[in-house]
Amino acid sequence: MTKSLRRILKYSFSFLLALIFLYLAFKGVRFADLWVSIKSANYFWILLLIPLNIVMNWMKAERWAYLLSPIKSRISKRILFAGVMIGYAINNVLPRVGEIVRPYVVGKREGISVSSTLATVVVERILDFMSFFFITCIVLFLYPYALDPFAGNPKLTRPLFLFGSVISLIIFVLLYFRANEFFRFLGGIFKFMPSKYYKRINEILESFYKGFAVSKVHDKFWIILLQSFVIWGINALIMYVPFFAFDALSKPGMDFGAAVVLLVITSVAWIMPAPGAMGTYHSFLVFAMIKLYSIDLTTALSYAIITHEIGYIVITVIGTYYYFKDHFKIRDAIG
Repeated sequence: MTKSLRRILKYSFSFLLALIFLYLAFKGVRFADLWVSIKSANYFWILLLIPLNIVMNWMKAERWAYLLSPIKSRISKRILFAGVMIGYAINNVLPRVGEIVRPYVVGKREGISVSSTLATVVVERILDFMSFFFITCIVLFLYPYALDPFAGNPKLTRPLFLFGSVISLIIFVLLYFRANEFFRFLGGIFKFMPSKYYKRINEILESFYKGFAVSKVHDKFWIILLQSFVIWGINALIMYVPFFAFDALSKPGMDFGAAVVLLVITSVAWIMPAPGAMGTYHSFLVFAMIKLYSIDLTTALSYAIITHEIGYIVITVIGTYYYFKDHFKIRDAIG
C-alpha cells in the first residue's frame, strides 16, 4: 500500500467518523426548533468566548516558551502563537497533522532542531494528560453523579478517584525530576530488538529527552504546572460562560462544577481522530447534558454547536491568517 493511499484511507476514516457522530448528535432533533434556539441565545455571553479562546491559546504559547527555554532561551512569542494556531487550524481539517506542522513552523523559524521541538510537543501532551487525569479524578470525587449513566453506584468509587488524583500528581513530579532515569529505563526495554531498529528507537528517545530538558531547570516546574491548570481553567470557563446564554440552562445544578464535568467528558471527544472533534464533541456533550442534567435535546445541541463552532472559527481564522502571512506550505512539513 502506497503512502498516498494510506493517507487517503486515514482521512476518509476521520471524515466518516465525524459524519457518524454528527448523525448521532442530530438524530431526533427538529431543525426548525434548533434554529429558533440558536437565534434566541444571548450573544453577549457567546461573544465572550472569542477572547477566552484567544487567551487560552496564547497561554499555550507561553507554556511552550518555557518548555523550549533549555533548547533556546529567547523565542518569539508571536512565532510560538502562530505555530499553535496554524497547527490547530490544520487539525480542524486533517486530524493529527497539526501536531507535526506546529513544531516544524517554530523549528524552522527559530533555527531549532525540529525533532527536539517535536519532543517538547510530546512533553506538552504529557503535561495535558497528567493535569487532565488529575482534574478528572478530583471532579469525579467531588461530583460522583457524573458516572450515573455508566455505573450503578458511583459513590463507592469516590476513594479511588481521590487516590488517582494523588498518584497522577506524584507520577508527574517524578517524571519531571527523573526524566533521565525514565528514558534510560525505556531504552533498556528495547535492547532485545534488532540493532538497526534499536538504534532508531534510541535516536527517537534521545530527541524526546531533549524535549524533557526543561526538567533540568527545576525552578520552571511550578510555573509550567500552574500554566497547565490555568489552561484547563480557561477551558472550563469556555464551557461555563455560555450557560448564561440559554434560559433552559439557568437552573440549579448548572454551575461551574457542571461546566468542569462537561469539560472532562468532552475532552475524550478531542482524542478521537475526527477533524476538529467535529461530531464527536457534539454527540458526547449532548449525551452528557441530557443524561446528567436533564437538558432538552434542542438546547443541548444548540449549546454544543455554538461552543464548538466559536472555537473552531477563531482557530481557523487566526491560523489561516498566520499560514498565509508567514508563507507556510503544509507539504514542507509532511512531505
